[in-house]
Amino acid sequence: MPHRTFLAFIAPSLVVMLLFIALPILSVAYQSLYVEHEQVVTTVESCGPFGCQTETKVDAEAMAKLRAEQPMGRFNWLGTYTNASHLAFAEVAKIWREAPGIGAALRAMMNLPFYKALFFTVVYTAVVTPIVIALGFLIALGVNGVPKIVKGPVIFFSLLPMIVTPLIGSLVLFWMIDSRGIIGGTLQLLFNDPDLSLKASPTLTWLVLFLYGVWHMAPFNFIVFYAGLQTVPDDTLESAMIDGASRWERIRFVVIPHLAPLVTFVALIQLMDNFRVFEPIIGFSAQASATSLSWLIYNDLRAGDTPLFGSAAATSMLTIIGVAILLTPVLIRTWREFNAKSAR
Repeated sequence: MPHRTFLAFIAPSLVVMLLFIALPILSVAYQSLYVEHEQVVTTVESCGPFGCQTETKVDAEAMAKLRAEQPMGRFNWLGTYTNASHLAFAEVAKIWREAPGIGAALRAMMNLPFYKALFFTVVYTAVVTPIVIALGFLIALGVNGVPKIVKGPVIFFSLLPMIVTPLIGSLVLFWMIDSRGIIGGTLQLLFNDPDLSLKASPTLTWLVLFLYGVWHMAPFNFIVFYAGLQTVPDDTLESAMIDGASRWERIRFVVIPHLAPLVTFVALIQLMDNFRVFEPIIGFSAQASATSLSWLIYNDLRAGDTPLFGSAAATSMLTIIGVAILLTPVLIRTWREFNAKSAR
């Protein structure tokens, strides 16, 4: 294809990506270099029949003037990235100087908001991603083998978790694990402990969040792999059967290699989605035990009367960097496979 034709073909996509992806990211990066103006306070003395009293309040006129002169806020350069709410360079250095060991230092770092959220986000991504890929593949294999007469209803019910809005699904599960819910009440009966609560234990809270992530994301992987299974060559499968290959051997040596590109695609999608975990934390009201990077952004944007736009923007940029780091190994592998195929 001539270069001019190729550029004309992809030009609309490039324009859309520039307008709706690149420019917003640049805008967020620019906002992260600024912080909110310090409040200008004034002292007002009011007198009444019982005497005078002094009151300190925000000078609304002075604040409006500041915002008009500097609408982005105060220029802070990279200070927002390094403050105690984010990378906390000074606090981390102090922890490593004073901690008696590596374990104690890591535990102390978990008390810092950014590292606490980063730890949960990474663990959630590392646990949920491989499970949903494997589970989606197994469900696809199972559904592909059921009789055609029941295949439609089976596919429909398998997709229900993905159809339910994430926040609604998490709220439903939250009510179910409550002590008055069916899951919470059943566990109390099984363990004969009326005080047992899945919400009271940080470990159990994490486990419930992981289970919800698997339940909600597995249908997407299932439908992708199921579509891929329809493209597996029947001739290759029949040849493997004639050669005496068992079902497991056909899956291992024929199906899985054929679906390898789909596995890469699904892994990319899952890594990006799971690293941005947010809805389950809100739905379960689990922020006391588990916070994510996306939750930090949400928390900054609803902080009191003055949203912390600079802090939220800095966390957003760090999240983007984290996603890029996670995707790098998968992208490198894809690039190598592409080059290997091109060289043949």
